[in-house]
Amino acid sequence: MRWLPRLLSHAAAAGRASAARTSSHVKGGSHSNGFTSGGGGGGGPAVPREWLRKLWAEELRNQKEAARRWGVGAAGNVGGGGGAGGSLGAFASSGEATPQVGRVRAGEAAGEAPARSYQYDGRNLKPVEAKLAPLLARANLVIARDIEWANIMFAFEQESRYIIMDPLFPQSPVGFIREKSNVIFRQMLRSRRPFVAEITDAMGNEIFTVRRPFWWINSSIYAEVDGKEIGVVHRRWHLWRRIYDLYLGNRQFAVVENPGFWNWTFTLIDEDDNVLAQVDRNWRGIGFELFTDAGQYAIRFGDEGQSRKFGLASNIEELHVVRQLTLPERAVALALAVSLDSDYFSRRGGWGLPFLIATE
Repeated sequence: MRWLPRLLSHAAAAGRASAARTSSHVKGGSHSNGFTSGGGGGGGPAVPREWLRKLWAEELRNQKEAARRWGVGAAGNVGGGGGAGGSLGAFASSGEATPQVGRVRAGEAAGEAPARSYQYDGRNLKPVEAKLAPLLARANLVIARDIEWANIMFAFEQESRYIIMDPLFPQSPVGFIREKSNVIFRQMLRSRRPFVAEITDAMGNEIFTVRRPFWWINSSIYAEVDGKEIGVVHRRWHLWRRIYDLYLGNRQFAVVENPGFWNWTFTLIDEDDNVLAQVDRNWRGIGFELFTDAGQYAIRFGDEGQSRKFGLASNIEELHVVRQLTLPERAVALALAVSLDSDYFSRRGGWGLPFLIATE
């Protein structure tokens, strides 16, 4: 309402000028060709109706120009731009744009992933997609597993913990993965144990979960949002190849056919052999690989709209995909990364304690 004081000041000035011109024609509070701004008391100055109409139209034009300058012209055109409600809404939006711009710039300076690194517009998403977007609407993700010292030293299986990072801003985690499982099942079943892993944002708010039941020959892992299953990854048995089928609901949208052995790249392809995404197991060094389970995975969804390359992103090759995966499909791809880590890259016992005993 910053326009109201200016409108009143203009009206008062015009009223005083108009009163001086019409003083010779006004007697006993009677008027012609106008109205009294102060009511029917006869003591207020007269303001012409046509002048107020012009002043109001000028104020609306100023508001629209201000809205266009702040890039909120769409909000200012509500109702065709002819009504006061739409114009005032645009002016309110333009007034709020300044702190919003300040917050975005401050976030970039603090090392947080900026809004333009996202690949989805959050205004037109369904409820499930809107919940997944803050984490999964990025071109790339890096998932790093924490070191489990009890497993290294005493072969005691701990609950797995992962950190999710945006490669553009690796110093600020964007999410976490926390396993929840029974301590006895972890020691007895090891990598075949059933568990539920909670995927949260950086503040600890749950985004979705992955559920992995006990398996004997072929493993499966389910992605769930608010307790409702949205997709599943089924492992298909093969003597040496690593084959996974990815489903969204009852529809298979991708398959992974890794040749096995020392190949650590898992490419998601569609029925026409077109690339959709890729999960890479990164080499972290001889110490990490021999003595720990602290693996690191890069999930690449494609680099559309991602022109900058710094941080961990400078080490991630560009991936050209036939189409962008939807957000629920990306959740299933992240579940695949968790399943890969459990199936192939988790140690079956400790290294540290036997090594220390042997050297004494």
